[in-house]
Amino acid sequence: MTTDGAAADGVTTSARDGRALVGVTGVTGHVGGLVAAELAGRGLPLVLLARRPDAAPVIAGAPVRQVDYADTAETRAALAGVDTLFMVSGAEAVDRVDHHKAFVDAAVSAGVGHVVYTSFQGAAPDCTFTLGRDHWATEEYLRASGLDHTFLRDSLYADFLPLMVQDGELRGPAGEGRVAAVARADVAAVAAAVLSDPARHVGASYEVTGPEALSLAEVASLVSEVTGMPTRYVDESVPEAYASRARYGAPDWQVDAWVSTYTAIAAGEVERVSDAVPRLTGRPATSLRQLLTA
Repeated sequence: MTTDGAAADGVTTSARDGRALVGVTGVTGHVGGLVAAELAGRGLPLVLLARRPDAAPVIAGAPVRQVDYADTAETRAALAGVDTLFMVSGAEAVDRVDHHKAFVDAAVSAGVGHVVYTSFQGAAPDCTFTLGRDHWATEEYLRASGLDHTFLRDSLYADFLPLMVQDGELRGPAGEGRVAAVARADVAAVAAAVLSDPARHVGASYEVTGPEALSLAEVASLVSEVTGMPTRYVDESVPEAYASRARYGAPDWQVDAWVSTYTAIAAGEVERVSDAVPRLTGRPATSLRQLLTA
């Protein structure tokens, strides 16, 4: 979409300066914040889209607009003038797909042309990781929307792997499966590359992974070696995994998601290593060792 005017917050849209305006969601989080900073460094016209504008980063020349993943007049107004939209998947919730669909509807109504969506490696209607099915449903909705789209099918975040260690144990029913976990900074770098020249990536789906696939036993060994904190992997059975997480009192859908993170690894659904990071960014993907020693 292009317009001849300026938005109320002073953003000059693409018809004025010949460059597409990029809207970035998730700017109060790690990936969205990194993407916004990278695009600002490249001099792209930006608008930052945040549910809590007061928590958004301060980037010169990039105004902040309040946005929610809902198809409301306020959301459509926040998306006014945006040509390319970086859509970070919403917070985990039982109705997350409904939120995504409403936001896509708002983007269509606002005249957005292209959506770059953070999906999940192996997203499918029947994939083992339950939340991966949400990503598939969102992808399908975007395909049917008429919007140009690009999907970044991220593996599990390598940054989270050390956080899964509790009391020196990394527990879950992953067996000897392997995961090609990716650093969040690498996901952001890929996203920035796509958003900088979106026309080259229309209709593309990229699996965004780290440079190697590790078993959780190898992850535990690396955490022990690099941090000095003795860590071991405990291969739980599925019933044991549910029992050990019952103490958190989380809803069933959330526990299903937690446990299926590990069973997806066991099923081999997140072990494939891709070249998306080096191919799109021009630099090697970050290994878990590099991430832990940074």
